[in-house]
Amino acid sequence: MSDTATPPQSLCILRLSAIGDATHVVPIVRTLQHAWPGTAITWVIGRAEARLLTLLPGVEFITIDKRSLRTGALALRHALRGRSFDVLLHMQYALRASLYSTLIRAPLRLGFDRARARELQWLFTNRKIAARANEHVLDSFFGFTEALGIWERRLEWNLPIPAAAQEWARAQIPDGERTLIVSACSSRHARNWRVERYAAVIDHAVHRHGLRVLLCGGPGDYERAVGKAIERAATVPVRNIVGSDTLPQFLALLARATVLLAPDSGPAHMATMVGTPVIGLCATTRSARSGPYLSRQWCVDRYAEAALKFRGRSASELPWNATIEEPGAMDLVATADVCARLDELLAAGAR
Repeated sequence: MSDTATPPQSLCILRLSAIGDATHVVPIVRTLQHAWPGTAITWVIGRAEARLLTLLPGVEFITIDKRSLRTGALALRHALRGRSFDVLLHMQYALRASLYSTLIRAPLRLGFDRARARELQWLFTNRKIAARANEHVLDSFFGFTEALGIWERRLEWNLPIPAAAQEWARAQIPDGERTLIVSACSSRHARNWRVERYAAVIDHAVHRHGLRVLLCGGPGDYERAVGKAIERAATVPVRNIVGSDTLPQFLALLARATVLLAPDSGPAHMATMVGTPVIGLCATTRSARSGPYLSRQWCVDRYAEAALKFRGRSASELPWNATIEEPGAMDLVATADVCARLDELLAAGAR
């Protein structure tokens, strides 16, 4: 398959998690749909990610529970019984995903190049994307479409948000109200910032810019506790709705926000989907690799300092995908720098 003149009849995408990386797959799907409108696309996805991504039209989703390899495998085997595809895009490194891939029948099994095919992924594919280094995750995914001969990149998401979710979001952020959303928690706690620093930025946002502030997050006990702690530490009114929304509702809320403040986490990439600028807080990861794709200029990135302090090496000496999830790494992100970035973003005309 060397060009878009001979599209396959069917194509399967295997990308289970996490939600940030799953959002990066959407422009790949949009690119495929534009180049090959007659190709049937199936996406094998994790249950949590499916709560958001199944809004994407024109795609068949097969949802599996990743918590149990055996349960997930049985569900996938049942869903795919008697089926095969022309192409498999194996877009996840994890060995668990590769084991699932053995249940997907396709003569062309496209995976990452050998240098990036971690956890033995290269053993489960028969064709590789072009080798490249130091790419953003989203850019690396476009290697799959280019390997299929599709050279146009459609950087678009356009998930249709349900009317009920839009109505709910409008009640939280009325028309014309400038709002800062703070989503304070990553599922990887080492990526999270201190409560008192979030509170200081919130105080600045309200006093300096007159922004309204919403605290958002998942329904878990940890996120609820962090939300309450930020609410107590702030000296200005804050509306805490942590754990009270669904993923479609949160996407609708982000679409109405002025700006999002978040660590390297799924919400930062969800905001990118709806064009809302993100002030990303990065020290454990590189914003150039995994930051919010359209807001990397607004990130406060202290990865280079973390590399020197915690690894004793320059950032350029570390593997591109290396994380520095050490206690204290996120303390390198200074409150004053985040406030300054907010000032710059708003001065530049953020909605």
